[in-house]
This record gives sequence, C-alpha cells and structure tokens, in this order.
Amino acid sequence: MLDNPVEERSVSPPAQASRAEQICKLIIAAILRGDYVENRKLPTEVELAAHYSASRTTIREALSRLRSEGIVSSRRGSGNYIQRLPSQPAPVRPQIASIHDIERYYAFRLCVEAGAAESASLARNADDIASLHAARSALQQAQRSGGTAVEEDLALHLAIARASHNPFFISTIEYALSPIRQCMELAQNLGRPQGAAEIAMIDDEHDAIVQAIVEGSPARAGAAMRRHIEHARQRIFEGR
Repeated sequence: MLDNPVEERSVSPPAQASRAEQICKLIIAAILRGDYVENRKLPTEVELAAHYSASRTTIREALSRLRSEGIVSSRRGSGNYIQRLPSQPAPVRPQIASIHDIERYYAFRLCVEAGAAESASLARNADDIASLHAARSALQQAQRSGGTAVEEDLALHLAIARASHNPFFISTIEYALSPIRQCMELAQNLGRPQGAAEIAMIDDEHDAIVQAIVEGSPARAGAAMRRHIEHARQRIFEGR
C-alpha cells in the first residue's frame, strides 16, 4: 500500500462533460434566454427529463449542481425555483486546490455536519424522517447499480442538514456542496476501489447516522457523523 495516496496518485479529468453537466449548461442557457424566470418555479423533474431526453437521476444531478452554484433553490413540497440569474455574480466558493485544502475541508465537515446531525436529532419531524429514509433508499439503490452515488450521497447529507430546521446549518452545507462533491469524487479516485465490504461499511455508517437522528439521540448522531467523516478522510490520506 502506498504511504501517501494523495501524493502518489493523480486523477485524470474526464474526456468530455457528463450528461448532467450538459443539461446544466442547457438549463442555464434557457434561463438567460428568459425561458425560465427568476423567482419562478422550474418545470418538474419529470417534465425536465422529457424535455432534455434524460433520466430523472441525471436531472436530479443537474439540479443539484445548479443548487450548489446558487442558481436554483429547492422548496420543500413545492419544487425547484430560479434563485438568481446566471449572469449575476455569485459569491466565490472555496475549492479544493491542495492537500492542505483537503485537511481544512475535513475539519470543516467534522464541525459543521456533526453539529447538523446533532441538531437534526432534536428537531426532526415526520416529514424529515420520511425524507431521510427516501434519501437512504436512493443512495443504496445507486450503490447497488454500481454508480458513483456521489449525488445521492450529497442528497442524504443535505437531507440531514434540512432536518435540523436551522437555516445556518442548511445554508452553510448548501453553500459548500461544490467542494464537498469535489472531495467525495477525489476520495473515490484516490482510495482503493470500493469492494462489497467497504460499501457495506459505508452503508452501515449512514444507517447509524440516520437511525440516531430518527431515535432522537444527539450524542449518537454526532458521534456517528464524526466517525463517518473520519473514515472518509482516512480513505484519502491512508488509502483505506
């Protein structure tokens, strides 16, 4: 095993944009043309999937990327809305550009996401519990299908933040989705290929977090989230 996977391995960029990235650009172009209006609701996922000849999973990934850029926002039970026009300058979001950035990123997640999980265990309601279980099921299905499951993983972590009903946790994690996605993808590329045992371990970690939130145990929820994030850090820095 390599002593320092981060220094020894490199990630080759994809040869072409993914379908989700292409749809992001198409939606942005439609917004700039005035097809979709600021502060107005976007078409449903089903309608967007039909319009762009894509799967709903691809549409969800595209919308997640637009949310991470602050262009689209989601409203529980209502749908997705245009939050700002793409031509308007967005706040500069931190990106992962060095090993030190990765270390700072995990320090951030340990503090913020553990706190969000603890808060969620005290504030969650029946709708939140249903959303958490739905996000868990979607993530498990994506893992079983052999995909990267990055967007489904992000959706679960965002559902946890939203269950806190604390706008500061929610907005902070929404703001940080882009670097979180970047580091999740980096962990998958730099770590060992995930076998069935490792996928099962990660699945158990997610289950422990959700179960603690559902059962209203802030101590267990925070500890489970810290353990999950620390294991993710180890997969990058220790290759396991």
